[in-house]
Amino acid sequence: MQRIKCRVTELREVVETIWHVALEPVQEVTFKAGQYLLVVMSNSDKRPFSIANAPTRAGLELQIGATPENAYAGQVLARMREQGEIEVELAAGKAFLRDESPRPLILMAGGTGYSYVRSILQQLVDSGSQRPVFVYWGVRQAHWIYESDEMKALESRYAPLTFIPVVQEPDQQWQGRTGLVHKAIMDDFVSLNEYDIYVAGRFEMAGAAREDFKLLGAEPERIFGDAYEFI
Repeated sequence: MQRIKCRVTELREVVETIWHVALEPVQEVTFKAGQYLLVVMSNSDKRPFSIANAPTRAGLELQIGATPENAYAGQVLARMREQGEIEVELAAGKAFLRDESPRPLILMAGGTGYSYVRSILQQLVDSGSQRPVFVYWGVRQAHWIYESDEMKALESRYAPLTFIPVVQEPDQQWQGRTGLVHKAIMDDFVSLNEYDIYVAGRFEMAGAAREDFKLLGAEPERIFGDAYEFI
């Protein structure tokens, strides 16, 4: 693990309670698409956040959800805001993109788990991959699909990509898919046997998805997610 000081070059609230952070490391960093870093608050307090960009892109990006009651994330943002720099350790996580696989991909995110998916998707685009990739992004309310326009624009120019946002509590204006994001995948595929599946979100969501996906033939060793190291 590298411990590196980073300058905070951007700290922007993209939608209520969700912040986009750009960091400029003082030295070169190495990581794989889909890995995470640890923000060092102290030697005994290191807080994990998915890296939201691919290693093919400059710097490090994070997307942090920080509701008023979430001191865990709020304290990290406060230190970045006050000091203008932060120490991080990287890279961590075993759920990185398997570049060598020829299989089509399903990338499933809940909430800010999208940052994990974003890193993998950028890597696929930058490498010129032609593997079909289906991105399912589930949120509670539609306004939390905070990069909807960017994803739709990418879908229009990157042929392998299909983007499916799913809203759990839709309002009258929402015209897209509704319900639980992993159930939308279950509805769309007859079999998951041939797919590499990458999952990021709450542990309970990841656990339910893995069990249900196996019912459609998904191979457990081809379902990747950092949550599976803990559940």
